[in-house]
Amino acid sequence: MRIRPVGAHALLLDCDDADQVQAWRAELWRRRESGELNAVEIVPAAATVLLDGVPDPAAAATLIAGWTPRPVATTTAVDPVEVPTAYDGEDLPAVAGHWGMTVPEVVDRLRRTEFRVAFCGFAPGFAYLTGLPAELAVPRLATPRPRVPAGSVALAGPYAGIYPTASPGGWLLVGRTDLVLFDVHADPPARLTPGTPVRLVSREREE
Repeated sequence: MRIRPVGAHALLLDCDDADQVQAWRAELWRRRESGELNAVEIVPAAATVLLDGVPDPAAAATLIAGWTPRPVATTTAVDPVEVPTAYDGEDLPAVAGHWGMTVPEVVDRLRRTEFRVAFCGFAPGFAYLTGLPAELAVPRLATPRPRVPAGSVALAGPYAGIYPTASPGGWLLVGRTDLVLFDVHADPPARLTPGTPVRLVSREREE
């Protein structure tokens, strides 16, 4: 892990992989809760963790360099957020082709996977979900759709994700949900936050 200053009051931790990102995210949140770290925001991404609102970045960097994050837990005491999903996405056959499975086998694999929110981005409330093995990564569409409906459950690269609002997008659509994922009046506004376990449970297809 490497630590770099970003502006006057921020640090960026460059990590080797997604597991290291999650380990450092959890460690930094724990240290902040215990009063050992002063930072307004701790923002994980695909390969980095940003600390923003740090009064003394040089002192914080020295502290962090001496810490060792705990191993990423394979289980959690927190119940997963269950996302009721209708598996009727138009790209299911394409995903099945990439995975070398039948469509029912794809659906069963997604239902049985315990995902975890690695980081959020792209749009407010959009969570990048990890949990699928690297060999099941799928490509994005060559030409993005101009409008993907809110609640669309989709795959791209090694991630699963759910569109919180209608927007353009190039992910492969596998289903849809009615669960509200972003509400500016809620606290927190995003239903899925980094570290949250998630299950894409089936709901009956609407007639």
